[in-house]
Amino acid sequence: MPLRETPDADGGGEWDEIIVNDRTCIVTRETAPPETLIRFVASPDGRVVPDLKRQLPGRGCWIKAERTLVDRAVSKKLFARALKTEAKADADLGALIDRLLAADLVGMMNLARKAGQFISGATKVDAAVRSGAAIAVFHAADAAPDGVRKIDQARKAWKLGSDAEEDIPSFSLFTGAELDEVMGQNAFIHACALAGQAGEGVVKRATMLEKYRDVGQSGANGGAGRREQ
Repeated sequence: MPLRETPDADGGGEWDEIIVNDRTCIVTRETAPPETLIRFVASPDGRVVPDLKRQLPGRGCWIKAERTLVDRAVSKKLFARALKTEAKADADLGALIDRLLAADLVGMMNLARKAGQFISGATKVDAAVRSGAAIAVFHAADAAPDGVRKIDQARKAWKLGSDAEEDIPSFSLFTGAELDEVMGQNAFIHACALAGQAGEGVVKRATMLEKYRDVGQSGANGGAGRREQ
């Protein structure tokens, strides 16, 4: 018979029937899959540490991956109660997580590029979108509107031609200057992710960062982790 785990603040607990993987957000008290939340633990020196890979040892607590909820947990001092310790969260914890999520995304973009699953250049992106090879497109937040418009037209043409229910997602999470700073010669104005493990990893991380910033698709104003309290 399957087992069920009665979750505590870390999602752990005693085994029962049927395995349950959902965790409870300490701010909203809603349950959700671990991949949609951020795990936190207390460091040896008593600081609250984000555990983005969900691998750090010790008791943990969870918050839905939204900047406003992390900020609320800090202001209301919810971590100490959830972690059952005198752990203290730095005032800029929300900004730190933004930087970590952004760095994780950039790292995966570089890996996907090496794997041939992340390409840049308006012409190449347009062709990949129209052929259905692109699984997501990316623009610098300050890209010229005309360039974005042309690729948006390609996305619409692909959707109409393929009878797809959803558009190819579009992200604008960094300005051109930020991309130059964090990606160097790999920086782009227009790019797209292609199917494959690395390309899908890019989309997963971009979706997480976009959700964390609560900007909505194609609504980011840049800010490679520079949002302030």
